[in-house]
Amino acid sequence: MSDDPYNTGMAIRREVLGDDYVDRAEVNKTAFDADFQRFITEMAWGGIWARPGLERTTRHLLTIGMLAALGKENELAMHIRATRNTGVTSDEVKEVLLQVAIYAGVPAANAAFTIAKKVFTDLDEKGDG
Repeated sequence: MSDDPYNTGMAIRREVLGDDYVDRAEVNKTAFDADFQRFITEMAWGGIWARPGLERTTRHLLTIGMLAALGKENELAMHIRATRNTGVTSDEVKEVLLQVAIYAGVPAANAAFTIAKKVFTDLDEKGDG
């Protein structure tokens, strides 16, 4: 990976979320949110996701758990779709969401299970599962 956090971040973002997702995000970027998009690419993807301390699957499972616990439904769906790129299994997602139920509450886990079921069903129907 490059020493430039933006280029590193963009490469990791593409590996995790896929080229189609990143290309759409880039096309939809405007002058209003360009600085924010650069910030998250550099800090989240080029900073945190690039760190060597955790395997990518572990980092992704943690991300899914935190998004579920916080009720961030759009981001959660995006990251569950991205499990196809990171090797995270549906059984691992299920275990994380059970953990969410205990530590963040049943309503958060219930909403996350609903999202995960829909995303996994959609992926399976498209042949991406």
